[in-house]
Amino acid sequence: MWCHHAETAPLVFRDTIWNHRVTFLQERVLTKWTTCTIWNAGKQGRKLYRSLSPANQKKITAFCDVDENKIKKGYYTYEESEERPKPRIPVRHFKDSSPPYIVCVKLDMTGGVLEENLHSLNLEEGRDYFHFS
Repeated sequence: MWCHHAETAPLVFRDTIWNHRVTFLQERVLTKWTTCTIWNAGKQGRKLYRSLSPANQKKITAFCDVDENKIKKGYYTYEESEERPKPRIPVRHFKDSSPPYIVCVKLDMTGGVLEENLHSLNLEEGRDYFHFS
């Protein structure tokens, strides 16, 4: 557990906080799921995927997004992977994907659209998705 204090903020590195959050996600959430989808095919979603252990990377069946350009490309290739062939994870529209989801989108960045999209799928937080952002 980490508490933010104005005096300590400059002393805590962003990567340290990220790594603690990823560890929590892997230990408390992903151990209960056999597969999942990362909701965000952008920078944060791809960073999350690369931060996961190889075993948990294999649980990621797809990315989902609303950005037509990302969906049109069709997949994300993990170029830094040592695996051959390199992992290629499909990118789908959120309506064409399936739970459970790791939602890697900041709530205050969408003007309520993310929440509407989650609600439209009748998802329950904690069961169908975990918010990671």
